[in-house]
Formats: sequence, structure tokens, C-alpha cells
Amino acid sequence: MLAARLNKIKPSPTIAVTTKAKELRAQGKDIIGLGAGEPDFDTHDNIKKAAIKAIHDGHTKYTAVDGIVELKKAIQAKFKQENNLDFALSEITVGTGGKQVLYNAFMASLNPEDEVIIPAPYWVSYPDMVLLAEGKAVIVDCPKENNFKLTAQQLEANITAKTKWLILNSPSNPTGASYSYTELEEIAAVVRKYQHVNIISDDIYEHITYDNFKFYTIANIAPDLKNRILTVNGVSKAYAMTGWRIGYAAGPSKLIQAMAKIQSQSTSNPTSISQYAALEALNGEQEYLKSRKEAFLKRRNLVLEKFSEIAGLEPYKAEGAFYIFCSCKDLIGRKDPNGNIIKDCTDFASYLLEEALVAVVPGIAFGMKNYFRVSYATSNENLENACVRIKNACARLS
Repeated sequence: MLAARLNKIKPSPTIAVTTKAKELRAQGKDIIGLGAGEPDFDTHDNIKKAAIKAIHDGHTKYTAVDGIVELKKAIQAKFKQENNLDFALSEITVGTGGKQVLYNAFMASLNPEDEVIIPAPYWVSYPDMVLLAEGKAVIVDCPKENNFKLTAQQLEANITAKTKWLILNSPSNPTGASYSYTELEEIAAVVRKYQHVNIISDDIYEHITYDNFKFYTIANIAPDLKNRILTVNGVSKAYAMTGWRIGYAAGPSKLIQAMAKIQSQSTSNPTSISQYAALEALNGEQEYLKSRKEAFLKRRNLVLEKFSEIAGLEPYKAEGAFYIFCSCKDLIGRKDPNGNIIKDCTDFASYLLEEALVAVVPGIAFGMKNYFRVSYATSNENLENACVRIKNACARLS
């Protein structure tokens, strides 16, 4: 009954961790969840009010498949004002979250065995979406020595005649690593030499950066490559609107039209109410984003400080997003109090969940062994308590 393509993919590990944590919580366990990739802030009131107004105004019908004109104009203005990028409305698409936008792009562009270069660590869904679209994920390991980023030399070494896309995610999930102007220039110089190679720039964490890091998107740095770049973004992370499910992208009109064609035969339009909420998010007040970023920065520094004090852990100091990607390599091979050997980062994450009652995501989910990811998009109290629990659990390993 089931399709063979399902054998190629696996369920989202982050959702699996969150689900397991919920099950334990339902059993009465005091679980601290550091697995979910969503802000703990509530959607801002002006956005909620815009959604309620949209309901009262009768905006409850089908819309254009890939977004209302008003929202596309707001996205157009955002790209111009924040990224100095000019797009026609025909070059903009709106989907049910950034994930659908990416999925549409792969389904609309990949032929069997087309290759997609994916730097690792990567967001968990990239490889599986490529596989579902009958493409081939080419995983390139980007170790901590390279700050978890793809170098121009690595890119060139992995380009073949079948390469269709390179995915860049900056700031990154899971590491928070972010590409500098110079690094993006070097990558663009390589892509410029290969006319068949295109770039997907996943900018979903654009507004969450720290330490005076200056965000750039590659279409801005390499305007001559604009017709080979799909710039993806959304309102989920910056505006704390994960449940509203609105993502968007801008790129070549031929690709955008093809993506709309795919969407027309799957979900059709994104929820009309959510579109009007996203319209207010982009057009309304932006000042509160600064205070939220400041809160994230304090949390990042808190976790970095606490993890640095735990023997066996080595956290990475990220320039953006709201994750700490932490090495647990020195704890692999040790035994827990019951005599079980921690064989890998999956065992370590399971140990933390069962013994410390803290949910984290093993690094192998992101293509990198001997690491784990924590999301600090939760209260300071939760983070303080989680760090104490993790420290005590690590001390019990022998």
C-alpha cells in the first residue's frame, strides 16, 4: 500500500525528541525541553489584532495560490529596504512555511539524480526533501575547525556536471554559524564559474544575530548571479509565528511560476488569515525585535558560560539563531551509573533525557556525530535548571 519513496526518508528527529519529551511529561516527569526550534515569545499583539480584523473583514476565502498581492508587495519592500534587492511581484512566492517553499523549489527543479550540495551540519529536512524530489543529496562535512561553514575550496571540489543546487543556511540551524561578506564573495566566485549551479539561500534566522555580526544574503553580494539564486525567508523565527505557517521566497520568475504550479496541486494557498497576519508583521512595528534579540543573546551567553564549566562538553559560540551546538566527544565511551556505555551522541541525548530529564537533539540528526543541539528559546529559569541537571548527569559518567 505504501510508496517505496518513503523508505528513502526518516521522520524529523527534532519532532521525535519533542514528542518523546511530551510523553514523559504526560507521565508526570519534570522534563525541560531544549529540542524545539521555535521562539518561546508570543506572537506580538499587533499581528494578532490584524488576524482578528481579517476574520471580521471576511478575508476567509481562497486567495491566489502563492499569496495575496498585498503580502507580496510587503515582501518586495522588505527585500528592497533590508537587503537592497529588487524583485518584481512575479518573482515572489508565499507558501505554508519556509519548509513548503523549499519543498516546492526542489519538486519544481530537480530531475532524477540531480545533485544538491548540502553543507553539514545541516537542517534536518534538507536531505530528505531532496530525496523525495528524486535528487541526490551531496553532504559536505564542515568541521568546527571551519566554524561549521562550507569553504569555497570544498564547494568547488564537490561540483559535478549533475550539480543543480547549493544550499546556504546563514545563520545556521543547528550551529548558528553565519557567513561573512568575504566568505559569501568567495562562494559566489566559485558558482560564477559553473553556469549550471544555482543557490538556495535560506535566510530564516536573518534577524537573530549577535556580537555586531552584519548579515548579508548572497544575492545582494553577487547581483550578477541573481537569476540563479532563490532567497528563502519567512515570519516564523523573527516574529515568533511558527504556528501561523507563512514562508516566502524570491527568485527567477520561471522557477517561481513552477513552484506555484506545484503548490496549486498540493495545499493551494496559504491560510488567508495567516497571510494578513504576516502582512502586519512585515509592515507593522519592528522595535520589539531588538529586545527579543537581546533576550536571546543573554540566554546564549548563559548557556555558553554554564556549558564551558562542564567537563567533557565544548560548546560553539554562534553568531546567530537560538541554538548551541555542543561537542560531547570526550564523553563518548564512558559508562552511565547503570553500566551502559555511551556509544554515540544519540546515546548521550537519550541519557540526558532519561537521567537529567532534559531533552536535546543528537548531532547525528544534523549530519554531525559527537555533538548535540540545545535550543535556548526558553526561559532563563529553564536554562539555569537544565544546565545544572546536565552538569550533574555528566559528572555521573565514568
